[in-house]
Amino acid sequence: MSRKELFVRFVITFAVTFVVALMVTLLWNLLRHGAGVIDWQISLRLAFILAVALPVSAALRGREQRP
Repeated sequence: MSRKELFVRFVITFAVTFVVALMVTLLWNLLRHGAGVIDWQISLRLAFILAVALPVSAALRGREQRP
């Protein structure tokens, strides 16, 4: 996997994870606490961790499968 492909996967994973985490924390706070508050820290942290871990994992898995 090239660096460009790894970077593109990082950006896509970050964006998707960030948006989903924002929606989940917003809905959780609306349903549980009755306040429409977004937890930005958790959303950013989760998005960054998964954006690093998932593309690297896919790259390592692809490296193992090549002869």
